[in-house]
Amino acid sequence: MTTPTDTSYTPPGAIPDYLIRHATLRQLQVFETIVRLGSFTQAAEELFLTQPTVSMQIKKLTNVIGMPLFEHIGRNVKPTEAGMELYEACRTLFETLSNLEMKISDLKGLKRGRLRLGAITNAKYFAPEVLGEFSSLYPGIEVALKVTNRDRIIERMRNNEDDLYIMGQAPPEDLEVEAYPIAPNPLVVLAPRDHPLAGQKNIPLARIAEEPFILREPGSGTRDATLRVFNAQKLRPKVRMELGSNEAIKHGMVGGLGISVLSLHTLTLEGTSGPICILDVEGFPIFRQWFLVYPKGKELSLVSKAFLDFALSIEPRMHDRMEKIWPDYRKILAQSEKQKSAAG
Repeated sequence: MTTPTDTSYTPPGAIPDYLIRHATLRQLQVFETIVRLGSFTQAAEELFLTQPTVSMQIKKLTNVIGMPLFEHIGRNVKPTEAGMELYEACRTLFETLSNLEMKISDLKGLKRGRLRLGAITNAKYFAPEVLGEFSSLYPGIEVALKVTNRDRIIERMRNNEDDLYIMGQAPPEDLEVEAYPIAPNPLVVLAPRDHPLAGQKNIPLARIAEEPFILREPGSGTRDATLRVFNAQKLRPKVRMELGSNEAIKHGMVGGLGISVLSLHTLTLEGTSGPICILDVEGFPIFRQWFLVYPKGKELSLVSKAFLDFALSIEPRMHDRMEKIWPDYRKILAQSEKQKSAAG
């Protein structure tokens, strides 16, 4: 029997028949998630599975491979040498399937498809509204939103886990990206409405440094931007506690535990007439932007391109939304731009 001369020909023996018959994609997904997160518990949470189910899937996969895939070090798990080989194979396989899914979606057009969006924690007040409008325009597109802190979003970007990302500042220099500004994201000093500083004008930052302060957790972009403002004046906030949730911080402020710096978007529902007010502090607001980001050189699907175009088109409306939350927004923004022009 002659062997075909076509270089794309694959001999039957080269097909991984044993793995195809005995391993499942779900088992490989569970395994890859455990390695990436370093925890059976966190993998179960991300995949919406029970921990016994995760353990059972790994036991079955281990039996198929015939070698241990993990070693336990204290409470942590690390892949064995065989586990690392399998992990690299999983990443290659999942990337290939992701590209296939993207190409099939393109062939179908925008009637069907999937958009996977990652967003930093503060963007949870902004991203759902944008996704909702997009979904109403393209009801056949399935959307998935993963909200987590900045460090985790950067890790997801490195692993190519999502199509696009919403961030408040550029990733590290070693990660080259395309970044498009899509909406304003001013950071403001917030306090309980009955706070002694409420209503005062141009409060010195040194005075704010004397107040009990509630700070976002390490890895938060809001935290980094806040500390840069204090560091520029050689000041340190009087940190009373660190919290990883904007809602927890807002409740802490209402409870009299301190003041904080958060995105104006966190006041979307109650506005500035609720139990929390905006303080007029020198150096604030910090005028930042929301950016839609993806790794440089990445091929965007038709769905991803459509969402990018849509997000860029609503940027003017986002300014109107900020003014609705905070009527002084436009005036303060104009003053800031005028000061920048004079300084330049």
